[in-house]
Amino acid sequence: MPDVQDCLPTALYRAAQVRELDARLIAAGTPGFELMQRAARAAWRALRRRWPQAGEVTVLAGRGNNAGDGYLLAALAQRAGWRVRVLAVGDPAQLGGDAARACAEARAASVAILAWSECAPLTGVLVDALLGTGLSGEVREPYAQAIRLLNASGQPVLAVDIPSGLCADSGRVLGVAVRAELTVTFIGLKLGLFCLDGPDHCGALEFADLQADPAMIAQSVPAAQRLTAAGLPPLVPRPRNGHKGLFGHALLVGGDSGFGGAALLAAESCLRSGAGLVSLATRGEHVAAMLARRPEVMARGVRSANEIQDLAAAADVLVLGPGIGQGAWARSLLAGLGALGKPQVWDADALNLLAAGQLTAPACNWLVTPHPGEAARLLGTTTAAVQADRPAAAQALARQLNAVVVLKGLGSLVATPSGALYLCDRGHPAMAGAGLGDVLAGLLGALLVQGLAPVTAAQLGVWLHACAGERLGRAGRGLAAADLIDIIRELLEEHSPCLK
Repeated sequence: MPDVQDCLPTALYRAAQVRELDARLIAAGTPGFELMQRAARAAWRALRRRWPQAGEVTVLAGRGNNAGDGYLLAALAQRAGWRVRVLAVGDPAQLGGDAARACAEARAASVAILAWSECAPLTGVLVDALLGTGLSGEVREPYAQAIRLLNASGQPVLAVDIPSGLCADSGRVLGVAVRAELTVTFIGLKLGLFCLDGPDHCGALEFADLQADPAMIAQSVPAAQRLTAAGLPPLVPRPRNGHKGLFGHALLVGGDSGFGGAALLAAESCLRSGAGLVSLATRGEHVAAMLARRPEVMARGVRSANEIQDLAAAADVLVLGPGIGQGAWARSLLAGLGALGKPQVWDADALNLLAAGQLTAPACNWLVTPHPGEAARLLGTTTAAVQADRPAAAQALARQLNAVVVLKGLGSLVATPSGALYLCDRGHPAMAGAGLGDVLAGLLGALLVQGLAPVTAAQLGVWLHACAGERLGRAGRGLAAADLIDIIRELLEEHSPCLK
């Protein structure tokens, strides 16, 4: 399934890492001004490809190296015969080093450089060269007002390296941020372009390595890796004489009164994603619905922990939590299962019970799938704090629980206790609905029971789930969680054919 995003590098970096790479390139013999010129040329090429007939450019420039890129782009556009001007939000007299040299080159090219004011007309393609990746606090005036007016202009916007006001590490909007139609980023992909608010603000994304030595770039360990089809290992093809016992037995536990649908979705997802046998322990009132919907699932109504022990003993993998609630029934069923030493997926209220101290974390290979609110409860913080730096929160939770963590949301993250971090940049807004997490939990259980390690199951499962939602989301709103199940099955077969 080709996608333009798969043409981008897989390595993602924090801002400090990219600045270090920039410094190493300069120390190795590439002058900083040469790198700035390469960045400007890359951005100018991208602008012409995107808006070849525009004929007019307005650059909004700050007073750092990001502004230097903008001044040089303005000089290139002027020499190409376009109508060009720079609105200097940062005083050009305060520019230093390479940025000052870039401003001088723009003046030498006869670019009109004007002091920015709120009354200045914003026409043509607008180039955001205001604030770079070094921004950490809230955007201050007059930059904040310049960004607000730029966003309200209705004109196409190209952001140089990163949309101004967006945190390069977390993707959080620092008060206000540019909404670009196109962002051209340099040397290394910034993690924040793919997290939280990043995708909504960067628009289409292009990457320019500025002719950096690949060997030098490879010396820097990325902060995260993007998940792509090419980077995910397939499931092992099945032998022709295979039987259900070879492909694992998964037990799903969930579905308190009024929440049976969550357990049914998880069980069906697990079955359709390749588990050899699927059992469901749920409230007795849901058994008939499960048999009517999917008779292949071995559904049993259970009332207490005693009734679930034989089911758990027979299973290879446990999926705990979909629709289970936080009452006495849930606590009774889940209390002893963590001690079984079997691979497990914990989701939904199983995580909330764990956060409340009602359950003990298992000492085995396990995988947890919190949304930001559940992650906040487990970390003892707020949802806003988790969202403010999703990568850091996912890594902290993986260390705390000694588990593989899937932090759900835009730019879903997979984190391991060792600190490894993976990001999925697929998906669709139509996936914002009930039951999608239950489908994911069942899928992850199926991948575990077919022999994948928790981290590999998490990577493949998150990617399949997001790609299925993306494929279905193109039809628009109204996506139902159950719609994903058959599409996941198709995608899984495309990625991992059952037979060679």
